[in-house]
Amino acid sequence: MERFYLIAGDADWIEKLVPHGVKLVQLRIKDQPEQVIRQHIAQARDYCHQHGVQLIINDYWELALELGCDFVHLGQEDMDSADFAALQKAGVCFGLSTHDEAELDRALSFKPEYVALGPVYPTKLKKMKWAPQGLERVSRWKQMVGETPLVAIGGLTPERLAGVFEAGADSAAVVTDILQAHDPIARTQEWVEACKQ
Repeated sequence: MERFYLIAGDADWIEKLVPHGVKLVQLRIKDQPEQVIRQHIAQARDYCHQHGVQLIINDYWELALELGCDFVHLGQEDMDSADFAALQKAGVCFGLSTHDEAELDRALSFKPEYVALGPVYPTKLKKMKWAPQGLERVSRWKQMVGETPLVAIGGLTPERLAGVFEAGADSAAVVTDILQAHDPIARTQEWVEACKQ
């Protein structure tokens, strides 16, 4: 799995940042009418396909199926309504969010492509009901997931990367540190380089 995992809020951000070394990107679009979401998914799908980049659609697994996307990311609530049989039949891979051991056990029972753990550090993106997990939890999760890739998310910066990878994470997912940077393109390039270390 790619060590650098960009999360972008719309297809325009994907088109702006992907050319700077991104190979794995999630489209996480929120609070938009379905027609707008559909448009962004199709735009991101076509762009990523042309550039050999793996696109992951957050939440909207039905639209991902309908629009021919091959990878989705689901939170715990989404797992309640997702049709895993339909996803598997269509050959759609999926990654799953986890925050505690019960959620991890549940996620692993679906045999996901990866498991995400967060927030590792305090995060500005959204109000979390979970305290920061910390690096010890990353190490424990890695022992528990075995061969399944582990994605760390939440409050990550290039300076914190070494510790996250040493703790056992296979990939670092990044949202705020790039999208709120003074120069998001330069910050993306910094992340790409940092993940090669």
